[in-house]
Amino acid sequence: MVLSSVLGFPRIGANREVKKAVEAYWAGKLSAEDLNKAAAEVKKASWTTVKAQGVDFIPSGEFSLYDHVLDHAAAFNVVPKRYVGLGLSPLDVYFAMGRGRQTEGVDVPASEMKKWFDSNYHFVVPEFSEDTDFQLNFNKALEEYKEAKAAGVTTRPVVLGPISFLVLGKAAKGAKPGFQPISLLPKLLPIYIKLLSELKEAGAEWVQVDEPVLVLDNAASLEKEFTSTYTELASLAPKILLTTYFARLDSNLNFVAKLPIAGLHIDLDRAPGQLQEVVDAIKSTNIVLSLGLVSGRNIWKTDFDAAIKLGKVAVDALGQERVIVATSSSLLHTPVTLASETKLTPEQKDWFSFATEKAAEVAIIAAALSNSQDPKVAAALEANKASIAARRAFEASSDDTVRKRVAAITPDQLERKSPFAVRKEIQAKHINLPKFPTTTIGSFPQTKEIRLARAKLGKGELTYEQYEEFIKKEIETVVRFQEKIGLDLLVHGEPERNDMVQYFGEQLNGFVFTQNAWVQSYGSRYVRPPIIVSDVSRPGPMTVKWSSYAQSLTNKPMKGMLTGPVTILNWSFPRADVSRELQSKQLALALRDEVVDLEKAGIHAIQVDEPAIREGLPLRRADWDAYLKWAVDSFKLATAGVSDTLQTHSHFCYSDFDDIFPSIQRLDADVISIEASKADMKLLNTFKHYGYSNQIGPGVYDIHSPRVPGEQEIKDRVKAMLEILPDSLLFVNPDCGLKTRGWKETEASLTNLVNGAKWARENYA
Repeated sequence: MVLSSVLGFPRIGANREVKKAVEAYWAGKLSAEDLNKAAAEVKKASWTTVKAQGVDFIPSGEFSLYDHVLDHAAAFNVVPKRYVGLGLSPLDVYFAMGRGRQTEGVDVPASEMKKWFDSNYHFVVPEFSEDTDFQLNFNKALEEYKEAKAAGVTTRPVVLGPISFLVLGKAAKGAKPGFQPISLLPKLLPIYIKLLSELKEAGAEWVQVDEPVLVLDNAASLEKEFTSTYTELASLAPKILLTTYFARLDSNLNFVAKLPIAGLHIDLDRAPGQLQEVVDAIKSTNIVLSLGLVSGRNIWKTDFDAAIKLGKVAVDALGQERVIVATSSSLLHTPVTLASETKLTPEQKDWFSFATEKAAEVAIIAAALSNSQDPKVAAALEANKASIAARRAFEASSDDTVRKRVAAITPDQLERKSPFAVRKEIQAKHINLPKFPTTTIGSFPQTKEIRLARAKLGKGELTYEQYEEFIKKEIETVVRFQEKIGLDLLVHGEPERNDMVQYFGEQLNGFVFTQNAWVQSYGSRYVRPPIIVSDVSRPGPMTVKWSSYAQSLTNKPMKGMLTGPVTILNWSFPRADVSRELQSKQLALALRDEVVDLEKAGIHAIQVDEPAIREGLPLRRADWDAYLKWAVDSFKLATAGVSDTLQTHSHFCYSDFDDIFPSIQRLDADVISIEASKADMKLLNTFKHYGYSNQIGPGVYDIHSPRVPGEQEIKDRVKAMLEILPDSLLFVNPDCGLKTRGWKETEASLTNLVNGAKWARENYA
């Protein structure tokens, strides 16, 4: 019989219970005991929900109050020295590592965050050195396995694998030059042996060990480490399901197929073409093959016929007993349940499948591959066939005007009128910014009052005219504050925006929106991605009104704020029936019209954010060029339709720019800002090494933490930047937008930032 499996479930709660509890704990309104009770309720609800869908292998151990990689670091005693000896409880040390802490005499910054592969989820980067003292402080996988069992649910524990844990980490500041975290594998392995042995003793039959680095090119150099590690673990652990996701194994399959593992999971949503190669490689072994047939990354209903066709390839070659039907990855990246959506039309609702529904899908596909005669299974198959046919019929219709406009794009539309050196001189006279100009990344704090006004508008308790007046006052408050502290290039603060992607999607044709389809981005930061369902176009101006109003309030230059085409695409649930390139270029054309309209309205600087451009890079290097070509072209298409006097900006979250530096140069933005405060300046050395010639604003402080940077701290960062970058190119700005921060910390931080820039002008004249 073919069994079914879910690799992980959203840990936020159906009604965002975890966010509410965690933030209440941070605010001192909830005890640690009550926080753990709230977490326990969410975990139990998740286990029972997955079980109720008929799934055989139910995950446990993957729940987190903040981040699963941070959980491993805390469990294995990978705690940087700066968080030790502060008199904090283990729970508060954990949160300090994730978000920093500045209270009661404790002042420590947050640890670095990075994107989890090519997703919009952020993980906390573990820090290693030769002195790292691995210990098993607690066995989270065991605790949650027992917790689930007590709730009447037998689970398959989930553990991040030892090699991925080390490879995804970084060398701590105090590590010796050339130190590589993977060198600690012999020290780490005994901890995993203890953890897995305890699971086996507790009765766990299987354990899911995630080794996502196996889909990366550099895993090819780790064959020796994988072989020795899993040879040692196999005899001491429960049956190991070695789990990969987000891309294909490629040549790494050559050694993976020889590992002494009980099962192997592959992602057939992202890489369906690898199935036959994997089947052939493991056919002569006893390895059970877990097929990722139901997407863990999108919200479209699974095409059962297509999934069953793929599944039969494995069943025919290996037999039913050696095949598991699974989600392609953890369902962390999808909303909890479609049942919460009451405002989608019946047609729209029939297109989608969220985490709970996806759990049911794996069970139905597994039953079908087992030749089930259950009438309920037959009915589900027929219903799915009708749903898919209806969606395909909808997809067949397109907007000819939009399609023809994309087809008519010319190379000239991608280029500014003059090169940067010429534009820079023109803009210097036109915008007249001082040396080391200060600015922010766009958003200012989204206060309770702003959220309440937006909610009242939605409920009809405020008229649109009343809401507009409220927003105008908020914008004026932000403008006056920026003038008061002396910022140079202003923003309007974005009080009218619910989200940097959703706001634009709501004003574009081709999107639909949900009420409760929340997905975790990091910590307690959740997003509600819009869904692209058809061709995208702009019915009319989206931001011109508010940017123009803000500019009317001040003589200082105002920066228009847009989200770029690649980021809107990557932070939405995209269509699955047409290419990402087509969707991105449709978005770019819509934004191009907006950029042109902003310039006509008197806005002389426009920021088109692309924080997700690196995130969207395929995991396999062989696939990079095609992606970077259309991604960069999309940005240029959106921004190149303006005069030389207009200063274009873009913002990027922290990334390994070494990988894509020529593409960053090819964007040809006049100014870029980058998240850099936690990257130890290594990011800037990349820009120096490649000779970046346009203007750049590396973030001087971390906005993901409530901690306020001191004025001297800002000065030290600016000084360090000027040792690497020419003073004529440097902007001074925070790491990212200020939406999630409070006003008090924002005022203090930006005041220190402005003073740091003034100091630089005095000392680097």
